[in-house]
Amino acid sequence: MPTVPPFIVAIPARYGSTRLPAKPLREIAGVPMVVRVAQRALQAGAAAVVVATDDARIADALAGQGVKICMTRADHASGSDRLAECAVLCGWADDAIVVNLQGDEPFAPAAGIREVAHALAEDDAPMATLATPIADAHELFDPNVVKLVRGANGGALYFSRAPLPWARDAFAANREVLPAGAPFLRHIGIYAYRAGFLAQYARLPRTPLEQAESLEQLRVLEHGHAIAARLTPEPFPPGIDTEADLARAEQWLLAQG
Repeated sequence: MPTVPPFIVAIPARYGSTRLPAKPLREIAGVPMVVRVAQRALQAGAAAVVVATDDARIADALAGQGVKICMTRADHASGSDRLAECAVLCGWADDAIVVNLQGDEPFAPAAGIREVAHALAEDDAPMATLATPIADAHELFDPNVVKLVRGANGGALYFSRAPLPWARDAFAANREVLPAGAPFLRHIGIYAYRAGFLAQYARLPRTPLEQAESLEQLRVLEHGHAIAARLTPEPFPPGIDTEADLARAEQWLLAQG
């Protein structure tokens, strides 16, 4: 197993959420979601786990969990923007590897967290992420599932909510079945960056594609920066955005025994 260099896990946790109010504090089997995310980060062997939040209630929920709290502004456009402020407040070195583990990923596998840190350490790109093969046509055509197209070198070419790549001939005949051989990938919203790039990212103007697709990673590509993309070594259960997701998470946890 390859050696993973020391890395920091930073968890952006915003209190306000339109679809799921107070999302970080919603409980899954009696444990607040943000606590479960922090526990996953600690299991991955991070050198430090920092929760970047805008609300004291989230900080209070994490008391005694062995993580550092970084209080940030409430007006950030994305989790990456929040972590850029966190990097300054925490004084991280420019070459420090920072993994952005979303606050709504309570079941992120430790192996996946380590893999994205390893991907960044092995690549010249200032940012790295993960993907997994898409299983069926329904998933490909779902706009809530973000698709990733990679180049031959493993770098991300584009992210979209649209079904990509478009298998022209196969889909002209049938859109109910995925054709064999096409590299359909679902993006997993975990990122690693060098801390110095976070500050650069926050200074980049928001871009038309980022705003059209509502995908923050497109800002990086539109401004000409590379994103390394690897396949996850273990499945990531879906993140939690809605009440229905929360109910499914409870059921999934019970099924694990």
